Amino acid sequence: MERELTLEFVRVTEAAALEAGRWMGRGNKEKADEAAVNAMRRMFDTVQIDGTVVIGEGEMDEAPMLYIGERVGTGTPPELDVAVDPLEGTNIVAKGLTGAIAVLAAAPRGCLLHAPDMYMEKIAVGPRAAGRISLDAPVEENIKAVAAALGKNVEDLTAVILDRPRHEELIRRVRQTGARIRLISDGDVAPAVAVGFEGTGVDLLIGIGGAPEGVLAAAALRCLGGEMQARLWPMDNEEEERARKMGIDDIRRVLLMDDLVKSDDVIFAATGVTDSTLLRGVIYTSWGARTHSVVMRGQTGTVRFIEARHHFSRKPDYARPLDSNLFGA
Repeated sequence: MERELTLEFVRVTEAAALEAGRWMGRGNKEKADEAAVNAMRRMFDTVQIDGTVVIGEGEMDEAPMLYIGERVGTGTPPELDVAVDPLEGTNIVAKGLTGAIAVLAAAPRGCLLHAPDMYMEKIAVGPRAAGRISLDAPVEENIKAVAAALGKNVEDLTAVILDRPRHEELIRRVRQTGARIRLISDGDVAPAVAVGFEGTGVDLLIGIGGAPEGVLAAAALRCLGGEMQARLWPMDNEEEERARKMGIDDIRRVLLMDDLVKSDDVIFAATGVTDSTLLRGVIYTSWGARTHSVVMRGQTGTVRFIEARHHFSRKPDYARPLDSNLFGA
């Protein structure tokens, strides 16, 4: 992938964030998500790629746009797999809380895990702790190993965990080690990415969250030199069968970085919708809005933070009519 695509992908996540941000605190997560999806889909029409959505808003019969298998872009090379979450943290936006982002990852065809929409057990760390974790090890051992890799006392380590009943025992055990915990209500992509940066105040993400979100976070950590290990967590036989149909035969196998993201040729982009440990949320002004984004390239390890000013006197690309003639549709 050419480096010029990095800015193009930021424009895509910016569009989604600008529209979703208008729904912050208004109590309607469906409208917020719809606004983000529509803006992201339309902006993709301006990007010169032949993209296929491998992680998106659901199956073709479940989502009108950005469904799994949908073609995006202008139809010109390169041929890419695209993973998207136009609004990661719909409840967060509806309630006006922190941590919502618009996010995407792209890699050459066949390089992103086609993760089914189910739960996934995860552990994620930044570059200094990469190679020191194991999803099969007790949480106490992982806590000690990460603290040692970072040169910290266990008491100074901070783990991020989704605040869910299924994590009660995990939370109890982490607390017994003496480590600190940051409980989050929703949206584990942003904190999983944040563990890849020193100074964000979080060192480790652990627990069970969404599988598609796990692939998005793994793409960022691949760019940063961090590590994620994961394992699918199906709730019933139907979910197990869905995973097998998507090519995952051994449901209980630990998925390593090369399983989640098979190439260093990956781009990750995200724009803050509401404030988080990594990105500031959208700020609307008298003349338009300001956005704060991050974009990374795996091949070079380059990370760019971009603050953009959007003047609303001109109609943005994502507000123009959707071109239904792309790809001969």
